[in-house]
Amino acid sequence: MDNRLREIEDLTSQTLDPNFWNDPKRAEGIQRKIGLNKKWVDEYNDLAREIDDLEGLYEFQKEGMASEAEVDAQYARAADILADAEFRSTLNQKEDPMNAVLTINAGAGGTEACDWSAMLLRMYTMWAEKSGFKVVELFEQEGDAAGIKSASIEIRGDYAYGWLKGENGVHRLVRVSPFNAQGKRQTSFSSVFVYPLVEDDSIEVVIKPDDIEMDVFRASGAGGQHVNRTESAVRLRHLPSGVVVECQAERSQHQNRDRAMQMLKSRLYEIELRKRQEEKDKIEAGKSKIEWGSQIRSYVLDDRWVKDLRTGYKVHNPDAVLDGDLDGFLKAYLMWQSNPVPVEEE
Repeated sequence: MDNRLREIEDLTSQTLDPNFWNDPKRAEGIQRKIGLNKKWVDEYNDLAREIDDLEGLYEFQKEGMASEAEVDAQYARAADILADAEFRSTLNQKEDPMNAVLTINAGAGGTEACDWSAMLLRMYTMWAEKSGFKVVELFEQEGDAAGIKSASIEIRGDYAYGWLKGENGVHRLVRVSPFNAQGKRQTSFSSVFVYPLVEDDSIEVVIKPDDIEMDVFRASGAGGQHVNRTESAVRLRHLPSGVVVECQAERSQHQNRDRAMQMLKSRLYEIELRKRQEEKDKIEAGKSKIEWGSQIRSYVLDDRWVKDLRTGYKVHNPDAVLDGDLDGFLKAYLMWQSNPVPVEEE
């Protein structure tokens, strides 16, 4: 808290400069940092007050001026706030407060996999909206018969990436397929990829113009009246890394190119973060490591359960999960991440 208070004081002094708003983007970034730090301080002070109230109530109870039930209720309230604070303290990386870009790609399995990808897109969209985040559709490629082959959305809000960073990997669905006339049980796979959207000038990603190959094409799927009329959608390919990003969210080709460049810089930044994490994992050889793109969660609809294969967290209400009830999984991963323990598969 001392560090956060010092940072608030330092940043606030910068806002008093008469030239502060000459660079609006930098000014907005500073104000956002002040707001985030103040939120942490306010939550800390709320917790301190609840604990003080608990201690006072406990003293009253010993004097016969308060009941044991009142002490128990205040203890439960303080414990809940403390548990939430401990969870939020795991969101301590530089990139955690950033907006997130989430991309879903259907795996092998044709129509079934495309339908599963559409279900995942709906799940994450519903979670984001319920959590107070704003969702912006960036790109969508429809499946041949149903669902989607791939899609990207931007999730805007404080700590969007920090919340979702554990969702990277392969998601497995087991169900009686509605696309199979025999009603057979089928397994489908889709991959989810989440990366932080870099908008902070303090993070510099250099891309050489000669390293980029650009394609333009007509947009498809949702997106307004301009969709399918002009070749406004943009695909950028970064040749050294092989990273490909696509955007059709804006009305003009120029706007989509600018947005795609931001997405590309963010992907390359995330790749660098991953390299650093892999180096850290090599050093901390005693801890288990999640291989990038490995299967992370199973959704078994006919047996009525969803389980995270890393943390062991499991629920028996898949309908609620697919309707965006993901907080339990997200919190379990973030707490587990600080001390990963292998979990046996079922």
